[in-house]
Amino acid sequence: MEVVNEVLLCFPTGSTYKYFEVILVDVAHTAIRNDPRINWLCNPVHKHRELRGLTSAGKKFRGLRGKGHTHQKNRPSRRATWKRNQTVSLRRYR
Repeated sequence: MEVVNEVLLCFPTGSTYKYFEVILVDVAHTAIRNDPRINWLCNPVHKHRELRGLTSAGKKFRGLRGKGHTHQKNRPSRRATWKRNQTVSLRRYR
């Protein structure tokens, strides 16, 4: 079973719990392997997409939802951009 996508359903008032809808696909099933629209998921590069933050909820958590000129500095990640902007680069005496 591979995760195709996961979607955040709702935030409770205290946000103690978060509810997700997870869409799973059995990549070993012959109908999935023969369907050209979804058999891309059977390739080994798509293993554990949820662990690498490649689903919709993962991209939202990483701050990569937006597109366009206002979000072009968010790549490769929001935290890497923050670290790059906070680092002071000084010239070295040699």
